[in-house]
Amino acid sequence: MPAHTATAQPASPDMREAQWQLPRTPRSAGHARALLRLQLTDWKIACEVADTAELLLSELVTNSVRHARTPPGREIGVRFATYDGRLRVEVADASDHRPQPREAALEDEGGRGLALVQSLAERWGCCPRLHGIGKATWAELSLPR
Repeated sequence: MPAHTATAQPASPDMREAQWQLPRTPRSAGHARALLRLQLTDWKIACEVADTAELLLSELVTNSVRHARTPPGREIGVRFATYDGRLRVEVADASDHRPQPREAALEDEGGRGLALVQSLAERWGCCPRLHGIGKATWAELSLPR
């Protein structure tokens, strides 16, 4: 009897997923944005949702790179998924430190990333990393019908 590979069927036709591991460096935000643009083009997701998702992803990656308290050389995971009419962008790192939005002073050069995520995403949050140590921070947007 010939051997064959079984492939899992998505629970619904709009369920799709893509993921990558990136180095924890400042250049990874740009790399993650480029990967997202390519993936969303492949999934035929454009317009304002794509632009907003790119901004959300950039903030989440930057937050992970700057604030994840992990040993040098640890990578971050980037995951994009669609399900139930939503697009999810997710960034995982090996730090257990959960991100918290803060109020930046007018003269602060940074500190507004999570406030931006909070205002642009329909939902966002942080959960334990599915496989491994650390956490995953995610943001979701509704897809156009």
